[in-house]
Amino acid sequence: MLYKLIILYMLDRIDEYTLTNAQITSFILDRGYTNLFNIHESLSELIDKNFISVTTIRSTQHYQITNQGEEALLYFENRISNNIKQEIRDYFKKEKINLKNESEIFADFIFNEHNEYTVKCAIRERRETLLDIRINVPTKDMARSICDNWRAKSTDVYQYLVNELWDKD
Repeated sequence: MLYKLIILYMLDRIDEYTLTNAQITSFILDRGYTNLFNIHESLSELIDKNFISVTTIRSTQHYQITNQGEEALLYFENRISNNIKQEIRDYFKKEKINLKNESEIFADFIFNEHNEYTVKCAIRERRETLLDIRINVPTKDMARSICDNWRAKSTDVYQYLVNELWDKD
Protein backbone atom coordinates (compact mmCIF):
# COMPACT_ATOMS: atom_id res chain seq x y z
CA MET A 1 0.00 0.00 0.00
CA LEU A 2 2.89 2.38 0.70
CA TYR A 3 4.07 2.30 -2.93
CA LYS A 4 0.60 3.23 -4.15
CA LEU A 5 0.42 6.08 -1.65
CA ILE A 6 3.84 7.35 -2.74
CA ILE A 7 2.68 7.36 -6.37
CA LEU A 8 -0.58 9.14 -5.48
CA TYR A 9 1.30 11.68 -3.37
CA MET A 10 3.74 12.35 -6.21
CA LEU A 11 0.94 12.82 -8.73
CA ASP A 12 -1.02 15.00 -6.34
CA ARG A 13 1.97 17.27 -5.71
CA ILE A 14 2.81 17.69 -9.39
CA ASP A 15 -0.81 18.92 -9.69
CA GLU A 16 -1.53 20.22 -13.17
CA TYR A 17 1.18 18.23 -14.92
CA THR A 18 1.74 14.56 -15.55
CA LEU A 19 4.56 12.25 -14.56
CA THR A 20 6.01 9.64 -16.83
CA ASN A 21 6.50 6.02 -15.93
CA ALA A 22 10.27 6.64 -16.02
CA GLN A 23 10.06 9.57 -13.58
CA ILE A 24 7.99 7.66 -11.04
CA THR A 25 10.09 4.52 -11.39
CA SER A 26 13.36 6.42 -11.17
CA PHE A 27 12.35 8.21 -7.97
CA ILE A 28 11.20 5.04 -6.22
CA LEU A 29 14.06 2.79 -7.39
CA ASP A 30 16.79 5.37 -6.70
CA ARG A 31 15.70 5.49 -3.07
CA GLY A 32 15.40 1.72 -2.75
CA TYR A 33 11.75 1.78 -1.68
CA THR A 34 10.86 -1.30 -3.74
CA ASN A 35 11.56 -3.16 -6.98
CA LEU A 36 10.32 -2.60 -10.54
CA PHE A 37 7.72 -5.37 -10.34
CA ASN A 38 6.00 -3.78 -7.33
CA ILE A 39 5.98 -0.36 -9.00
CA HIS A 40 4.30 -1.69 -12.13
CA GLU A 41 1.85 -3.73 -10.08
CA SER A 42 0.99 -0.62 -8.03
CA LEU A 43 0.49 1.50 -11.16
CA SER A 44 -1.80 -1.15 -12.69
CA GLU A 45 -3.91 -1.39 -9.56
CA LEU A 46 -4.20 2.39 -9.28
CA ILE A 47 -5.38 2.55 -12.90
CA ASP A 48 -7.84 -0.33 -12.37
CA LYS A 49 -9.35 1.45 -9.35
CA ASN A 50 -9.52 4.73 -11.33
CA PHE A 51 -7.21 6.49 -8.87
CA ILE A 52 -4.90 7.54 -11.69
CA SER A 53 -5.31 7.93 -15.43
CA VAL A 54 -2.74 7.13 -18.08
CA THR A 55 -2.18 8.54 -21.55
CA THR A 56 0.44 7.41 -24.01
CA ILE A 57 2.38 10.04 -25.92
CA ARG A 58 5.02 8.78 -28.37
CA SER A 59 5.34 5.45 -26.59
CA THR A 60 5.72 7.13 -23.20
CA GLN A 61 3.10 6.65 -20.51
CA HIS A 62 2.03 9.77 -18.63
CA TYR A 63 0.13 9.47 -15.34
CA GLN A 64 -2.20 11.91 -13.65
CA ILE A 65 -4.17 11.61 -10.42
CA THR A 66 -7.97 11.47 -10.71
CA ASN A 67 -10.55 12.95 -8.32
CA GLN A 68 -11.00 9.48 -6.81
CA GLY A 69 -7.25 9.26 -6.29
CA GLU A 70 -7.21 12.62 -4.53
CA GLU A 71 -10.00 11.45 -2.21
CA ALA A 72 -8.19 8.21 -1.39
CA LEU A 73 -5.00 10.12 -0.67
CA LEU A 74 -6.84 12.40 1.77
CA TYR A 75 -7.79 9.39 3.88
CA PHE A 76 -4.41 7.64 3.86
CA GLU A 77 -1.77 10.36 3.36
CA ASN A 78 -0.85 10.16 7.05
CA ARG A 79 0.62 6.69 6.37
CA ILE A 80 3.43 8.28 4.33
CA SER A 81 6.30 9.31 6.56
CA ASN A 82 7.35 12.95 6.67
CA ASN A 83 10.81 11.91 5.43
CA ILE A 84 9.36 10.36 2.26
CA LYS A 85 7.16 13.40 1.67
CA GLN A 86 10.20 15.64 2.02
CA GLU A 87 12.19 13.48 -0.42
CA ILE A 88 9.37 13.83 -2.96
CA ARG A 89 9.24 17.61 -2.50
CA ASP A 90 13.04 17.82 -2.82
CA TYR A 91 12.94 15.68 -5.97
CA PHE A 92 10.33 17.95 -7.54
CA LYS A 93 12.26 21.05 -6.53
CA LYS A 94 15.44 19.67 -8.08
CA GLU A 95 13.73 18.35 -11.24
CA LYS A 96 10.97 20.95 -11.59
CA ILE A 97 12.08 22.33 -14.95
CA ASN A 98 12.43 18.89 -16.49
CA LEU A 99 9.09 17.70 -15.13
CA LYS A 100 7.33 20.85 -16.26
CA ASN A 101 8.80 20.81 -19.76
CA GLU A 102 7.92 17.19 -20.39
CA SER A 103 4.32 17.86 -19.50
CA GLU A 104 3.77 21.21 -21.18
CA ILE A 105 5.19 20.60 -24.64
CA PHE A 106 4.52 17.35 -26.39
CA ALA A 107 4.15 15.85 -29.85
CA ASP A 108 2.96 12.51 -31.15
CA PHE A 109 1.89 10.98 -34.45
CA ILE A 110 -0.40 8.25 -35.72
CA PHE A 111 -0.95 6.53 -39.06
CA ASN A 112 -4.35 7.69 -40.34
CA GLU A 113 -7.01 6.25 -42.66
CA HIS A 114 -5.69 8.27 -45.63
CA ASN A 115 -2.34 6.41 -45.55
CA GLU A 116 -0.62 9.46 -44.13
CA TYR A 117 0.64 10.38 -40.68
CA THR A 118 -1.20 12.84 -38.47
CA VAL A 119 1.17 14.75 -36.20
CA LYS A 120 -0.29 16.36 -33.10
CA CYS A 121 1.79 19.08 -31.44
CA ALA A 122 0.60 20.86 -28.33
CA ILE A 123 1.59 23.39 -25.71
CA ARG A 124 -0.16 23.29 -22.35
CA GLU A 125 0.10 25.59 -19.41
CA ARG A 126 -1.34 24.10 -16.27
CA ARG A 127 -4.57 22.44 -17.41
CA GLU A 128 -5.16 24.82 -20.30
CA THR A 129 -4.17 24.10 -23.88
CA LEU A 130 -2.44 27.10 -25.41
CA LEU A 131 -1.85 25.57 -28.83
CA ASP A 132 -2.94 22.33 -30.45
CA ILE A 133 -1.84 21.70 -34.04
CA ARG A 134 -2.56 18.69 -36.22
CA ILE A 135 -0.61 18.28 -39.44
CA ASN A 136 -0.91 15.50 -42.01
CA VAL A 137 2.39 14.46 -43.60
CA PRO A 138 3.16 11.71 -46.14
CA THR A 139 5.98 9.82 -44.39
CA LYS A 140 6.79 8.42 -41.00
CA ASP A 141 10.26 10.01 -41.12
CA MET A 142 8.69 13.43 -41.65
CA ALA A 143 6.25 12.86 -38.76
CA ARG A 144 9.05 11.73 -36.46
CA SER A 145 11.20 14.73 -37.42
CA ILE A 146 8.38 17.17 -36.66
CA CYS A 147 7.85 15.55 -33.25
CA ASP A 148 11.58 15.63 -32.51
CA ASN A 149 11.84 19.33 -33.42
CA TRP A 150 8.67 20.47 -31.68
CA ARG A 151 10.16 20.93 -28.21
CA ALA A 152 12.95 23.20 -29.44
CA LYS A 153 10.80 25.23 -31.83
CA SER A 154 7.36 25.29 -30.20
CA THR A 155 7.76 28.71 -28.58
CA ASP A 156 8.86 30.28 -31.86
CA VAL A 157 5.95 28.66 -33.73
CA TYR A 158 3.48 29.87 -31.09
CA GLN A 159 4.82 33.45 -31.19
CA TYR A 160 4.84 33.43 -35.00
CA LEU A 161 1.21 32.31 -35.20
CA VAL A 162 0.03 34.86 -32.65
CA ASN A 163 1.90 37.69 -34.41
CA GLU A 164 0.68 36.66 -37.86
CA LEU A 165 -2.95 36.18 -36.83
CA TRP A 166 -3.29 39.17 -34.53
CA ASP A 167 -4.95 42.00 -36.40
CA LYS A 168 -2.87 45.00 -35.35
CA ASP A 169 -4.86 47.50 -37.42
